[in-house]
Amino acid sequence: MPERRARTTRLRRVPAGRGSQLLTVDIGNSDTVAGRFRGAALDGFWRLTSGRLTADEAVLLLEQMLGRSRTARPRGAVLCSVVPNLTLAWSEALERVTGRAPLEVTAETVRDLLPIRYHDPGAVGADRIANALAARALYGTPAIVVDLGTATTFDCISREGAYLGGAISPGVGTSAEELFRRAARVPRVELRRPRRALGRTTEESLRAGVLWGAAGLVDALVRRLAREMKGTPRVIATGGWAKVVAPECETVEAVDEGLTLKGMRILWEERS
Repeated sequence: MPERRARTTRLRRVPAGRGSQLLTVDIGNSDTVAGRFRGAALDGFWRLTSGRLTADEAVLLLEQMLGRSRTARPRGAVLCSVVPNLTLAWSEALERVTGRAPLEVTAETVRDLLPIRYHDPGAVGADRIANALAARALYGTPAIVVDLGTATTFDCISREGAYLGGAISPGVGTSAEELFRRAARVPRVELRRPRRALGRTTEESLRAGVLWGAAGLVDALVRRLAREMKGTPRVIATGGWAKVVAPECETVEAVDEGLTLKGMRILWEERS
């Protein structure tokens, strides 16, 4: 194996490649990521803090995302959610914008596409299913997807292309926030790459412990998981913390921030 946020309605566009449009919305516990595809190309995606909203508000966000490109109604939408109380509003909004109910990522909708070896397939998070679809199609198998979000999840795809399961640990931001909350004398610091592991201030010590501790956790779990899999898995990182943590890891080969959205598009193409 190679070694190597309170609610806001602000949308941050991350440009990508250049067909008809497909909308994808991935609702996570911390962030909601909305993406727009033109054909097979992820034309752009936007990240906003997950929070309660109405269908009307979600429609406004989607129209802002489409902007001047809304010359024709998008051909459809895919919804991936691990936050049930936000699912309905986004589902209604996507239907109003596209004219049809969105395809939702579930164990049932991938039943004949992705064998799931979990004891209870229905317990697998929708984002983990989408990640597995994308990793299998885009990076090959076997594979391990490390999703660095509210939780850090490790999803294993077998050489034969089946979803095997994986591991779940507290996310980087989640762990840091809990430490800041519970320790009276621990200051809140910006989590960026430390200059050294041996910190000489509390701030330096926190950065080294949180960031390199997270990278060490990723490497340790990836190696253990790989030993239990057949073959040498490709390791792909995604999620909101991927760009910060993955460069510090020895086992991560690729960072793909749009991996979940790409898995959703793959499901759409298989089902449409």
